[in-house]
Amino acid sequence: MVIGAIAEGVARQVEAVGDTVSGVFLDPVIRLGVTGLARSGKTVFITSLVANLLDRARMPGLVAQADGRIAAAYLQPQPDDTVPRFDYETHLGALTSAAPHWPDSTRAVSELRLSLKVRPSGLLGGLQGPRTVHLDIIDYPGEWLLDLGLMDLSYAEWSAATLERLAAREAAAGFLSAAQGFTGRDAWEEPDAQALARAYTAYLEAARAAGYSDLTPGRFLLPGEMAGSPALTFAPLPVEERPARKGLWREMERRFEAYKSQVAKPFFRDHFARIDRQVVLVDALGAIHQGPRAVEDLRRTLGDILGAFRPGRNSFLTRLLMGQRVEKILFAATKADHLHHAQHGALSGIMQALVRDAVDRARFAGAETQAMAIASVRATVEETLNHEGRPLDCVRGTLLAEDGTRGRMAAMYPGELPEDPGRLLNPARAGEAAWLDGEYALMKFAPAVLRLKPGEGPPHIRLDRATQFLIGDRL
Repeated sequence: MVIGAIAEGVARQVEAVGDTVSGVFLDPVIRLGVTGLARSGKTVFITSLVANLLDRARMPGLVAQADGRIAAAYLQPQPDDTVPRFDYETHLGALTSAAPHWPDSTRAVSELRLSLKVRPSGLLGGLQGPRTVHLDIIDYPGEWLLDLGLMDLSYAEWSAATLERLAAREAAAGFLSAAQGFTGRDAWEEPDAQALARAYTAYLEAARAAGYSDLTPGRFLLPGEMAGSPALTFAPLPVEERPARKGLWREMERRFEAYKSQVAKPFFRDHFARIDRQVVLVDALGAIHQGPRAVEDLRRTLGDILGAFRPGRNSFLTRLLMGQRVEKILFAATKADHLHHAQHGALSGIMQALVRDAVDRARFAGAETQAMAIASVRATVEETLNHEGRPLDCVRGTLLAEDGTRGRMAAMYPGELPEDPGRLLNPARAGEAAWLDGEYALMKFAPAVLRLKPGEGPPHIRLDRATQFLIGDRL
């Protein structure tokens, strides 16, 4: 294993050197990883980003566009022949049709290449012609990113931490009962392992519906062609002091290690380790709506993700990257259009507070991080209504029915987010069951009917500023 790790590290360094040399003599490439935690709108983000880079009238916050230096933008075939193409045209069609609807979520890795012709700035602008910068967008499920937190854990550590969290969750009662029944099993058969894994997967599905973010292992919810394989047929069990060599606990441990080495690690090696910039989309409003425990779970989950980048320890990711690193990471609280603009600053502050502890601990060895509130596609308009003699800043849009159809127009006042994030994070850390000083409502809106002028991409909130942070320095 040691020799294999050394060989893999050498291969990573050779590849990094090759990418550096290619960048000198060929067109520069930015590899942007895009992922999102549950219901954060990842597909919509990528679709709107590409549409607004192709038609840039709504991108004044992108400095190269504001300076008039982007001469053209166009799509090209992605460089990885074995990775499916992100279905941009179909997703854009869903958003811009006469009866628009949210596009289907992607369930595996996909990629898209957008090329930009950019004129140099400063004195070089008059001496050199435009250069081409390729933006390779790598789309992958957020559940897979959560597996970063597993890679440095043993099965015993993961089981103990998971069962401790589940003890306070009503949705986990069925699985916890099943796990207790399998504790100490020396004799077992495959149907026992499958029943335990099904019970744990059912809990993960219920947890996702309840707004929780820690849904590891990530492939249990998106198994694809691996459904039913031993590497995806395990679950946490109470730690045993001296488990039997051929008992169920040992078999669960073996399958956990197989999942890390044969499922999770190849993804990080083949895709994540080649990413230059990363955006993590977060449905912070959804977690706030679900209550303090969902917010605390979100905070811990973001900490686990960031903790994988912590320098000064021989972590899995440190060994894998071997000199290659993610240079910038953006944490974006999506669905800012569900709030009046007067509350966007509070949402940004909450997002920054959610990741601050982890950022301070990790310090990222030079990586730059930022948190902001965005809406990839604006689905609402703002209006102020009078209620019991006082004005309420509301948003109005077309409601989205449970079956995905478009409903009636409605106005929503989601509640007033606190300017001090501690008013949310402190009750969350304390494990409160509900907010003590307010309620935060959330409606589901369908996309608005778009009437775009030539040169315009879909309307958004701060997508241009997010783009400037992620790639502006390379343009």
